[in-house]
Amino acid sequence: MSDLVIDEALIRVLLRGQRPDLADRRLRRVRSGWNNQMWRVGEDLAVRLPRTARAAALIEQEHRWLSELAPHLPIPVPVPIHLGSRTDRFPEPWIVTTWVEGEPGDLRPIAEGPRSTDRLVAFLQALHTEAPDDAPFNRGRSAPLAEFADFFARLLQVLPDADAVARARRVWEEALAAAPWTGAPVWIHADLHPSNVVVVDGTLAGVIDFGDMCAGDPATDLAAAWALLPASHAQRCIAAYGRSDEDLIRRARGWALLRGLASIEAGIAAELGKPWGMPTWKQAGEAALDRLLTA
Repeated sequence: MSDLVIDEALIRVLLRGQRPDLADRRLRRVRSGWNNQMWRVGEDLAVRLPRTARAAALIEQEHRWLSELAPHLPIPVPVPIHLGSRTDRFPEPWIVTTWVEGEPGDLRPIAEGPRSTDRLVAFLQALHTEAPDDAPFNRGRSAPLAEFADFFARLLQVLPDADAVARARRVWEEALAAAPWTGAPVWIHADLHPSNVVVVDGTLAGVIDFGDMCAGDPATDLAAAWALLPASHAQRCIAAYGRSDEDLIRRARGWALLRGLASIEAGIAAELGKPWGMPTWKQAGEAALDRLLTA
């Protein structure tokens, strides 16, 4: 996959072969994440093609499950409309989805609090339904936090001073001491951070990138209260969600801490010229930690 050039010519070949009704639409390459390259198709659709080893399976997973869940979600998501088959020209699956209008939240953070909080709560309540037995499980997204102890210890190095480290350790220790989730696994997005939401006029307008969706602990997603919302709105989000006990909140804070630190690390990596670095993530991670550690 790393040697394959993904360009407009390739995408037109793929569309002509499997979706000729879309092949003559205007194509524009747009901002992509780690796993996929994304192009806008006309005004209302997008095509994503995997560019990492794990991305193909995530595309198939998203097509399988988000197609069923999307009609029940109250805010825009990238609804799958076509799963591209493997060919000699492109030996991996690819996907066509609806386009979700807005700017990524790591470029344009959510500034409007009340309506964005209501939208996030409605999304979580609608998504967090009991998952079927054959739903995917993603250990890296919903395993007990204790399994990430070494990762957390490494990430502490990104904090600027001993006071910040001490506050982070308190949040982490409270999260580890919380009782585990004992309910049935529910559907979770599992990757709700600023670059996986879109924002219009400062307001949460959609959720994207469901490749990591899986069955697990709702605390994993509830961490978004600190990752996404303006200061002071996390507690309102938790209260409105309405299914939270103290243990779930502590686990959610632990997940928010872990992801905030990881975002800062990715931003620092970009400053150092690392290929896996994400230049816009440092500021987003710092903002999340500020909201979390000063609450």
